[in-house]
Amino acid sequence: MMIEARVVLVRLPNWLGDTVMALPALHGLRAARPDACVLAIGRWARLLSGQGVADVVVPYPSGGGARRRLAASLRGMRADAAVLLPNSFESALAARLWGARTRLGYDTDLRRTLLSHAVPLPSPRLHQVDEYRGLLEAAGVAAPETVPAWRLVDDAPADELVSTLLREGGVSDGERAVGLHLGASFGSSKLWPAEAFGEVASRLRERGLAPVLLGGPAEATMAAAVSTCAGWVVPSLVGRDRMELLPQLLARLACLVSSDTGVAHLAAAVGTPTVTLFGPTDPRRTAPRSRAAVAVEGRAPCAPCFLPRCPIDHVCMRDITAASVALAVEEARAE
Repeated sequence: MMIEARVVLVRLPNWLGDTVMALPALHGLRAARPDACVLAIGRWARLLSGQGVADVVVPYPSGGGARRRLAASLRGMRADAAVLLPNSFESALAARLWGARTRLGYDTDLRRTLLSHAVPLPSPRLHQVDEYRGLLEAAGVAAPETVPAWRLVDDAPADELVSTLLREGGVSDGERAVGLHLGASFGSSKLWPAEAFGEVASRLRERGLAPVLLGGPAEATMAAAVSTCAGWVVPSLVGRDRMELLPQLLARLACLVSSDTGVAHLAAAVGTPTVTLFGPTDPRRTAPRSRAAVAVEGRAPCAPCFLPRCPIDHVCMRDITAASVALAVEEARAE
């Protein structure tokens, strides 16, 4: 039903990792309608520039006034179709306000009446990559790719900035840097303890690797605690890297260790080996997909709970040992 669409609006997911996992579906849409004007709208839309999945990328504003102005602009385009990758009521209401005649999305969150084509949510649930692909396939659009792949654009200034950041952060040229990403936007339930990061940093250094801490400004206290626990100053880029440099930075790493975050998915998509730590979430649904991706699960009778904050003692994440993570880094790098 979307094959004849001339203008297609795609509401992207709200999270970085989900946006990366949507790449196979987006490539399928682009291949099916190379002559259509595809607008990708979402919080992380700008990061998709150069990925060949949309003609226009539009950041999705957070304020109501800005969203109303965006809706008025999109209505003027007389879009034929809107593809809603988020499962929220808000995304379906927005597509209605955008004036899209065909509105495709999963039948969730009491939004059936806002959709022209409501697709049953898979039961049992699938990996997020496959659910996005399945939504397009329900509209007759083949999405045969199953592994997200990120196209690194040639950007000499960005590459030089990344080199400078690594040197200033304490990683010498030629060292095999392993990123230790400390944060998680979902909530504190995904966080691995500082003492565990400190121990794995020491274990990696003993193996001839160069651990480097990654994260936003909010992880500054955590980064200091990691160095304290390690007993030495672990090189750090915490609070210093920028989102637009993240693909190039991740591509320079020998491996990335992180919890279940968007950074893990982006690293896997650029071809960097990943070790992803799972406690409150389910690797069967959100593990990074690549040949060199290793998932390490913490054992707990309540896992996966999908709670942003642990109401007890964080058993699942504390079950993951630094020794097991160091071995997983070797495994991921050997793939």
